[in-house]
Amino acid sequence: MTDITYLPGANGFIGYLPTIKNGATKEILAYYVSDNLKIDISLNTIDQLMHTHGRALHEEAFVHSDQGVHYTSPRFHKKLAANNLGQSMLRRGNCWDNAPQESFFGHLKDDMNYHHCKNIHELRAVVDDYIDYYNHERGQWNLKKLPPVSYKEQYLLDVS
Repeated sequence: MTDITYLPGANGFIGYLPTIKNGATKEILAYYVSDNLKIDISLNTIDQLMHTHGRALHEEAFVHSDQGVHYTSPRFHKKLAANNLGQSMLRRGNCWDNAPQESFFGHLKDDMNYHHCKNIHELRAVVDDYIDYYNHERGQWNLKKLPPVSYKEQYLLDVS
């Protein structure tokens, strides 16, 4: 699943963070930190997903999103098709479909100290550290109190 959140920093700086989250393991598979909301941020997130996980993705993998302009654009549809990724979208007006993604953003904003960031470079460093912490150290109640990567390694890789 994917979505974008705003990260207001210092002196009027605002960063934007689209992420792609695995619905089963809750692992953040890809993300991109930007200082603008151009359509490229969603495309760059797909590029990162394919670069880091492309061969490991299931042949029927899909990206679930809201119906925002970034995810309904023809460029985004073409990017997904070029990478053999399917797409599903939230029902219009139903925010509950995206609750796991919004929950992640809520934890990120509570846990991550980003308000002091004055530019994109500072924000990227803070986000990089947090995503690494979230995926490898932060235990999750619904994952037997394990972090996403540990859960995946212990429980999901054994079933194949």
